[in-house]
Amino acid sequence: MTGDSGLSSGKRTHPINQETKVKFCSTCGDNVSLRIPNGDNRERYVCNSCGEIHYQNPKIVAGCIPEWEGKILLCRRAIQPRHGLWTLPAGFMENGETTEQAAMRETREEAGARISIDSLYGLFSIPHISQVYMLYRGELCDGHFEPGIESLECEMFDAQTIPWDNLAFHVVKETLERYFKDKQNGNNFPLQRGKITKHPQRE
Repeated sequence: MTGDSGLSSGKRTHPINQETKVKFCSTCGDNVSLRIPNGDNRERYVCNSCGEIHYQNPKIVAGCIPEWEGKILLCRRAIQPRHGLWTLPAGFMENGETTEQAAMRETREEAGARISIDSLYGLFSIPHISQVYMLYRGELCDGHFEPGIESLECEMFDAQTIPWDNLAFHVVKETLERYFKDKQNGNNFPLQRGKITKHPQRE
């Protein structure tokens, strides 16, 4: 059944994450409702007045595996989530930048380090939080680093000294495990792809 708004009623096939709930239209300011637009198969937030459809798509997180003299630079988070745990420098892309530029910016902001980007190393989908991680290999330009406002401290680690039990995110642990395995296999770094599922201990 289709009404005047051009929307069809139907069974919810792809529920939207409630954490991204939209209440008001960004075009006219009126209320929105969750419906399936005509010709679509997913629920979208649609304005009840002007009919504007508010699409929500996965966010890209760009980051780097910064290396210097055989060690990897990690940051200990000064912000939530996972305050106090270690992670690779990474964050959401900004408008108008490439993924490489985003990775370099995040490394500079979180670790005070200038890097030279190498190849894309990790491409990981995290569907339960609607994120895609793109992690590049990188080399520090001069070995200098210092914690930024989002980091408590920064430190260089090798495979034996990385705080494996205190890493902030499963995607970071997965990336580092694959990275050090590739280093052991003659520094051959093929593009790593994967899907990260929800960690049962953090639900």
